[in-house]
Amino acid sequence: MALSMETQLQSIFEDVVAKNITFVVCFRMFMDTPEDERTKLISCLGAFRQYWGTLPQDSHEQCVQWIVRFIHSQHSPKRIAFLYDCLAMAVETSLLPPRMVCVALISSDSLEWERTQLWALTFKLIRKIIGGVDYKGVRDLLKAVLDKIQTIPTTVSSAIVQQLMAAREILGSLISDFVDSFRPTARINSICGRCSLLPVVNNSGAICNSWKLDPTTLRFPLRGMLPFDKDLFEPQTGLLRYVLEQPYSREMVCNMLGLNKQHKQRCPVLEEQLVDLVVYAMERSETEEHFDADVGGTSQLLWQHLSSQLIFFVLFQFASFPHMVLSLHQKLAGRGLIKGRDHLMWVLLQFISGSIQKNALADFLPVMKLFDLLYPEKECIPVPDINKPQSTHSFAMTCIWIHLNRKAQNDNSKLQIPIPHSLKLHHEFLQQSLRNKSLGMSDYKIALLCNAYSTNSECFTLPMGVLVETIYGNGSMRINLPGTNCMASGSVTPLPMNLLDSLTVHAKMSLIHSIATRVIKLAHAKSSIALAPALVETYSRLLVYMEIESLGIKGFISQLLPNVFKSHAWGILHTLLEMFSYRMHHIQPHYRVQLLSHLHSLAAVPQTNQNQLHLCVESTALRLITALGSSEVQPQFTRFLNDPKTVLSAESEELNRALILTLARATHVTGSDSIHGTWCKDILQTIMNFTPHNWASHTLSCFPAPLQAFFKQNNVPQESRFNLKKNVEEEYRKWKSMANENDIITHFSMQGSPPLFLCLLWKMLLETDHINQIGFRVLERIGARALVAHVRTFADFLVYEFSTSAGGQQLNKCIEILNDMVWKYNIVTLDRLILCLAMRSHEGNEAQVCYFIIQLLLLKPNDFRNRVNDFVKENAPEHWLQSDWHNKHMSYHKKYPEKLYFEGLADQVNPPMQLQPQYLPIYFGNVCLRFLPVFDIVIHRFLELLPVSKSLETLLDHLGGLYKFHDRPVTYLYNTLHYYERHLRDRTNLKRKLVHAIMSSLKDNRTPGWCLSETYLKCGMNPREDNVWIPDDTYYCKLIGRLSPGPFPNCDWRFNEFPNPAAHALHVTCVELMALAVPGKDVGNALLNVVLRSQPLVPRENITAWMNAIGLVITALPEPYWIVLHDRIVSVIGSPALTSETEWAGYPFALLDFTACHQSYSEMNCSYVLALAHAVWHHSSIGQLSLIPKFLSETLKPVVQTEFQLLYVYHLVGPFLQRFQQERTRCMLEIGVAFYEMLQAVDQHCQHLSYMDPICDFLYHIKYMYTGDSVKEQFESVTSCAVSRPDTRVN
Repeated sequence: MALSMETQLQSIFEDVVAKNITFVVCFRMFMDTPEDERTKLISCLGAFRQYWGTLPQDSHEQCVQWIVRFIHSQHSPKRIAFLYDCLAMAVETSLLPPRMVCVALISSDSLEWERTQLWALTFKLIRKIIGGVDYKGVRDLLKAVLDKIQTIPTTVSSAIVQQLMAAREILGSLISDFVDSFRPTARINSICGRCSLLPVVNNSGAICNSWKLDPTTLRFPLRGMLPFDKDLFEPQTGLLRYVLEQPYSREMVCNMLGLNKQHKQRCPVLEEQLVDLVVYAMERSETEEHFDADVGGTSQLLWQHLSSQLIFFVLFQFASFPHMVLSLHQKLAGRGLIKGRDHLMWVLLQFISGSIQKNALADFLPVMKLFDLLYPEKECIPVPDINKPQSTHSFAMTCIWIHLNRKAQNDNSKLQIPIPHSLKLHHEFLQQSLRNKSLGMSDYKIALLCNAYSTNSECFTLPMGVLVETIYGNGSMRINLPGTNCMASGSVTPLPMNLLDSLTVHAKMSLIHSIATRVIKLAHAKSSIALAPALVETYSRLLVYMEIESLGIKGFISQLLPNVFKSHAWGILHTLLEMFSYRMHHIQPHYRVQLLSHLHSLAAVPQTNQNQLHLCVESTALRLITALGSSEVQPQFTRFLNDPKTVLSAESEELNRALILTLARATHVTGSDSIHGTWCKDILQTIMNFTPHNWASHTLSCFPAPLQAFFKQNNVPQESRFNLKKNVEEEYRKWKSMANENDIITHFSMQGSPPLFLCLLWKMLLETDHINQIGFRVLERIGARALVAHVRTFADFLVYEFSTSAGGQQLNKCIEILNDMVWKYNIVTLDRLILCLAMRSHEGNEAQVCYFIIQLLLLKPNDFRNRVNDFVKENAPEHWLQSDWHNKHMSYHKKYPEKLYFEGLADQVNPPMQLQPQYLPIYFGNVCLRFLPVFDIVIHRFLELLPVSKSLETLLDHLGGLYKFHDRPVTYLYNTLHYYERHLRDRTNLKRKLVHAIMSSLKDNRTPGWCLSETYLKCGMNPREDNVWIPDDTYYCKLIGRLSPGPFPNCDWRFNEFPNPAAHALHVTCVELMALAVPGKDVGNALLNVVLRSQPLVPRENITAWMNAIGLVITALPEPYWIVLHDRIVSVIGSPALTSETEWAGYPFALLDFTACHQSYSEMNCSYVLALAHAVWHHSSIGQLSLIPKFLSETLKPVVQTEFQLLYVYHLVGPFLQRFQQERTRCMLEIGVAFYEMLQAVDQHCQHLSYMDPICDFLYHIKYMYTGDSVKEQFESVTSCAVSRPDTRVN
């Protein structure tokens, strides 16, 4: 029977111990030499050596563990010491593997710090034999050693010095030296000044991974256990605070912290920053001169924003309300900050009133502690002037007490709190007001009552009822709306924004719920009376509040619209679409795309095949498509790649073309055209299946390369103009030859018949100057949806007719007939005809003729120009400040009535037909406003064709004033100048004209200094052909300086084109820079020089903030502006500092540490360029960053020959590998290959590499953090050539 391993080992090692005793007894008379000691140990291990040789491989580890247990079970110190010597000899003679012995020793349960000798001998032995362990084993052992050392308590007696010394003996300065040896690798992977870089909220760069933070610690998510600089390990509270301060930043905050609204998770660090922001607002209120909320000061806007933020983050349980209130109490205690106390209570009231009914009373009682702190008055606080909206804030604390008391009563709680003495006058005033049954709208008493009693239905009904009745209108009163047979309820004055702002969120939710419920009820009842204008306008204003999103825009899109559609309430549907087109602001992109999908579904429903509704649906869809932000397009449409049909039009070629133009613009502006492949190929293919079409070569040449390639591969044969003419002549012959009226109507209106009827009407007018009744009936029978195809064909036919016109009288006749078809006969609306003309794909001379027709339609008769001039003169775009919009709207429509049902034609036929079409209600729209998105497209088409530049200038002169009503004028300018940069490069006058036309249209409605700088207005706007203005360095410094907080006038960002001051500053700065009559390359270099040259206007202590501003601006400009950075890098790479080793007077990693060098005034140009490149690339889109691999392989690789050049390149690109891995893996692999190839070139050029270890550490980091074995083949080809270097160092 075979003995077990344990039994045999027991026998062997007892024998070993016995032999040692024998040796000691026999030879104690003699002094052992080291050689004798070695011989003795080898002799003692003889039997074990034989046994080890018979053991199978898989039992070795178990055997070593048993030996360690055996040694640790001994009690004799001498015996333990001897056995440790045996272990050492076994390793020294290669009997036992050192790693296995070390692991067994350090992981032994018997190794405890209290066993002094065992502890000391273990670390001594590990120190002795660890040299034979491979590097990965050493790494694992180091972790195990550190873990074991951490078992020593932090406070122990001095008696354990021996244990600590033993641990120190193995580690010594190794740990600190080891850590320090990786500082260069950490430096290579660090962005210079990263903690000072800040995003622009809602900018394209803000949605990337650059700004993500750990939601627990607020630290950057750094890759690898490297000794990064201390500031990178610090919580980035400044970054989060900055983002939180920005209006409309909540989505970015969630993205930064990885917060998901579906998963309720409290985030204490976010909570703390919200509290700090409130404290900051209290401080601002204390110090702001002339603090008065009625004026709308800076701190008032901050309080408004804070209220919105707090509600969102507490509502989704990312922050705890009671925790925040207690924290506020702690941070405000003893500060004496009381000027902002009413505003603080107003903010808290927002949440309390809306959530107290669903939560425990105890959650809200900490507010009373805050009251005791902030309201120390012993006497009663006087009642404020209730004619001012500020009064609602003054009453906030009293309202809170009323809600708490009501909750306590409902819960039969014993926690009822008597009204504080200081609030008695406020409370008595509210009770007295409640007894007054006739409440007027002249003051803020109604708002006060709504706020105080929104959780008490008995008291709330009265004030809310007054608000509701004010906007619903008296039941019997009726007013006319534009068009025929359209009546509405009589109330026309909406609730003012000041009043809505003075209502708590809970009261606003009640109001908007009441409105939505009434609209649905009227939709179900199919009421013939349209909604009151006051109700529609008030509802629009309520939708601006993000705090009530669930009942607001979300309810509008997800519940109200489907309900109205289901009820076939087409008048209300038309109203809702008008609201979305002309009254909505800052609607999140997913809601807009959802609505677009709804509209495409609507377009296919038979009931919407009605002139006015069809026009409204397509006009709204066009606005939605063209208004998509460049950074929104890809994230939103990738959600539909599996089923793109839902966001595309099955019939409208114009809408699909508009989407393609939006895709082209978004691809260009975000730099995505640098990325191989087309993410939207399935969308493009589906569009081509639905509405096959071509693009004119001058339009196609502006498309990004991937889209150009797609349309060249998917070319669609076009019908020749000759065939079109021939078909029209054929159909016209049929028209004249057919006698039976029913046959004529059937033939020309039949589905599937050629869409040529408008061409026939044109010929009738040209030849007979008359259209008969049958023509009218055919138009009616064709229907709105099918008529669009006729307009499309008519647009092509017009180009043919005008191209072949003899000119003179005939041309004038053509122009007259065309205008009559629009204005006299009302056969086609101007905006629809212009859109079709602008979207056709004509080449060369025909394209010029097409644009000539557009110009004639817009300018030749006075009809449209008069409409534009009067509308611009008599109206203002600030609808949220107006109480008389409806009256002006009606006056305009009476002067210029909209006729959408061929009324003009019905009047002209013989005999005239008496039409009384049922118009759907029009509250906001008219031909001018409908034309604006079409005008956007027209300008772009004209820009693409050089010969029509003068025509475009003429259009801008006459119609540019319309941009006063554009909801995104600066964004439109930005997109236009960016997308057409190449086309406008040498057309500085046209560029200036475009900027002037749009900006001057807004001059009467904007505060001075809101957009273009004073210097530009003075020097850049004046055309000087002979002496073009070239800005100096001071101009660029001042312009970049505007990105710091403060230079732009304050405004209500809820109704602004941009969501926050930084986004506004960025876009207006970019527009001005692109408008300069200076090449993009020169502007880019001038921007870099703002920090690369010594500038008196750039404070040295804020240099990273200026680099951040330059990074933001230059990455938001077209490629020629920012690509100059590559030239600067090449210049630095070729400078003597990097090409000649003698130029360097120190350690290269220290010299490339920009922050340390800057602080010590020892920086060099190369470190400045490095820091600036990091700032620029940190803000870059992934499309822009995707050019780096090509830059490395084609530009830098041929010139990198020295070790310093190589290290500089590694410092440049190293920090961005993490982002490449997350967003564009292919680029990361290409960079990895380039790094190895550069190393090979340097190795072949240099006799000696002084910094081999940091280089190898960095490449090792890349391999294990990013590439793995993906670039193994390239690595092996490099290391096989590098015969002077052992490849194991970078393995």
